[in-house]
Amino acid sequence: MTYEEIIKKLKSQKNLKNIAGMARFGIDSKTAMGIPMPTLRTMAKQIKKENKDLHFLALKLWNTNIHEAKHLAGMIDNPRQVTEKQMDKWASQFYSWDICDGMCMNLFDKTPYAYKKAVEWTKEKPEFYKRAGFAMMAVLAWHDKDAKDEQFLKFFPILKKEANDERNFVKKAVNWAIRQIGKGRPNLTKKTIALCEDILKKYPDSKAARWVALGAIRELQTKLH
Repeated sequence: MTYEEIIKKLKSQKNLKNIAGMARFGIDSKTAMGIPMPTLRTMAKQIKKENKDLHFLALKLWNTNIHEAKHLAGMIDNPRQVTEKQMDKWASQFYSWDICDGMCMNLFDKTPYAYKKAVEWTKEKPEFYKRAGFAMMAVLAWHDKDAKDEQFLKFFPILKKEANDERNFVKKAVNWAIRQIGKGRPNLTKKTIALCEDILKKYPDSKAARWVALGAIRELQTKLH
C-alpha cells in the first residue's frame, strides 16, 4: 500500500457521524475522517507487511492534514530510527489529546529517549506539548515492566510541581501519570499516595491540585486492600 493509496483509502472512509462523536469526546476533529481505531490498527498491520521504508512513510503521513494519517504515522514508524529532533517536532505540533497519547503509547515510549522526553516536555508551555511529558510518564509506567522504581521516583518532584496547572488536558495527564505509577509499580503505591498528600499541602487553594490528588488517592487506596 503506497502513500497515495493510504491517503485515498482514508478519505474514502470518511464518516460524518463518527466525526461528530469524536468531538463529543474532546477530540479535535477538524481534519478527521472519523475512522475507528480498530480499523486504523488493521490498516497499520497491512502497511507494515507491504512497505520496507516505514520510517520514511511515517514522516510523510505525519505531514498530511489528516488526523488519522497522523495516528498511522505513530503506529508504523520504527522507534529505532526516530530521532530526538523528530520527537520534539511532532510533540510541539500535538493539537488533540488522542494524537498526543497515541503517539506516546505506540511509538515514543519505545525510543531510547523516552525517559528524557518525559521530563523535558513537562517544561513546555503549550497544553498538548506539556501533556506529552506526563503521558510519557504514564505509558512508561504501564509498558516498561523492566524499569527500576528509581526511574519513576525521579518524576515525583515534577508531578508535585505541575499538579496545579488548571488546564484540562494537562491536569488530566498529571493525574493519569500519578495513578499509573501507583498502580503499575506496587512498591511505589504508598509513596505515590504520600506524593498526593504533599500536593494537597503544597497547593491548598488549587482546584486543579485537589482534583489531581484526591482522584488519585481514591483509586490508589484500593490497591492497598
